[in-house]
Amino acid sequence: MGAPSARVHELSREWARAGHDVTVLTGFAHHPTGRKAPRDRGVLFRKESADGIRVLRSYVYAAPNRGTARRMVSYASFLVSALAFGRRAPRPDVVIGTSPQLLSAAAAARLARSFGAPFVFEVRDLWPESILAVEAMRENLVVRGLRALARRLYDRSDRIVTVGEGYRRGIHERYGTPLEKMDVVPNGIDRGLFRPAEGDPALRAELGWEGSFVVLYMGTLGMAHGLGTALEAAGLLRDEPRILLAFVGEGAEKDALKARASDMGLSNVRFIDAQPKDRVPRFYAASDAGLVTLRPTPLFQEVLPSKIFESLAMERPVLLGVGGEARRLVEEAGAGEHVLPGDPAALAAAIRRWAAAPERLREMGSRGRAFVLERFDRRALAARYLEILEGVVRRGPARGP
Repeated sequence: MGAPSARVHELSREWARAGHDVTVLTGFAHHPTGRKAPRDRGVLFRKESADGIRVLRSYVYAAPNRGTARRMVSYASFLVSALAFGRRAPRPDVVIGTSPQLLSAAAAARLARSFGAPFVFEVRDLWPESILAVEAMRENLVVRGLRALARRLYDRSDRIVTVGEGYRRGIHERYGTPLEKMDVVPNGIDRGLFRPAEGDPALRAELGWEGSFVVLYMGTLGMAHGLGTALEAAGLLRDEPRILLAFVGEGAEKDALKARASDMGLSNVRFIDAQPKDRVPRFYAASDAGLVTLRPTPLFQEVLPSKIFESLAMERPVLLGVGGEARRLVEEAGAGEHVLPGDPAALAAAIRRWAAAPERLREMGSRGRAFVLERFDRRALAARYLEILEGVVRRGPARGP
C-alpha cells in the first residue's frame, strides 16, 4: 500500500526489464492497518518473486500506522530480521536503503558494508524533522538518537538520492552534506496504470456520487496532512448540496476525522477504506478534482506528494494546499490552484469556483497529464536512477567490508 511500495516496485521492475538482477528485502505487508495476511503470521522469512524481481520478506512486528511505541518496536524488529536474513541475498553490486524509517536504511548500510558494496541512501522524508513537525514526538533522547543516526547515514553513504530538491537543500542546510553528493529522482507515474477516462459512471453509481461535484483526497489520512482544514471547508460548503468531499484511505487520523465530521454534522463528506492499487485509477476517474494538502509547517512546504502525479496523470486538476516545490510544479503545469495551507475559507472558495467551471477543469486536466508524462514518467526516472547507480558501482564503496 502507498507511495513507498509503488516507488520501489516500479523502479525495480524497470531495472529488471533492463536486464539487471534486482533483489528487494522487505517486511511482510501490514501497512497501514497493522494486520498481516493469515499466511504471513508467524513467518520469519520467505522468498517470493514479482515482475522479475527477487523479493525476500523477513519478519516484522506488525503495528498500525498510529502511535509511537509500537511503531518503534516494529521498526526495530525489521532492523533485526533484515540483518539476520539479508545475507541470504546474492552478493550485490550496490545496496539502496530507503527512508523513512531510518532503521530500515541503517540495516541496508550495515548489509552493504558486510558485502563490501557501496551504499546509496534514498531519502523520501526528513527524519526526525518530520516527526517533530507533526508533533508525534517532542525533542527527547529518542529524537536525538534518530538525528545522530541520520547524520551517520548521510556521512557514510556513498551517494544520496532524494525525491525532491527541497529535501536535498534541507539535508545540506541541516547536516552540512555536500550538495554534489546528492541527486534528485522524484516520484513519478506508471503510465500503464494511470490512464485517463471520461468518468466512471459505474463507480459513481456504486458510491452514490451521481450528480455531485466530487473533490477526492486519495491516500494516507495522517498527522502530516492537515485534513481538518478540508473538514472545515466542507462545513463552509453546506449550502452547496452538489459538492462532495471524499477521503479514500487509512491512517492515524482517520478515526478522529470521522468523529469530527460526525460532530459537525457534515453530510457532504464521505470516508472510504483504502483501495487495492489497481482500483485507485477508477476513483480518480469517478471524481472531478484532486485534493492535496499538508499541515502549514515550513518543513512541509518543500514536500512533493506523489498523489499530485496520480491526479494529473488521470487528467484531474489539483487543489493544492502545499507550497514550495509542489506549488511551483502545479503552477508550471497550469493544472491546478494553490490555496494557503490551513485556510478553510480559501479552500471552500476555490472548490466553489471549480464546481462552476467544468470546461476550465478539463483544460487543466489535459495540461496536467501532458506535463507529468513529459517530466515524471517512471520509466524515464528509472533510467536516470540507473545511471546514478552505475556511477556508484564504477567508483566502488568508500569503505571496505
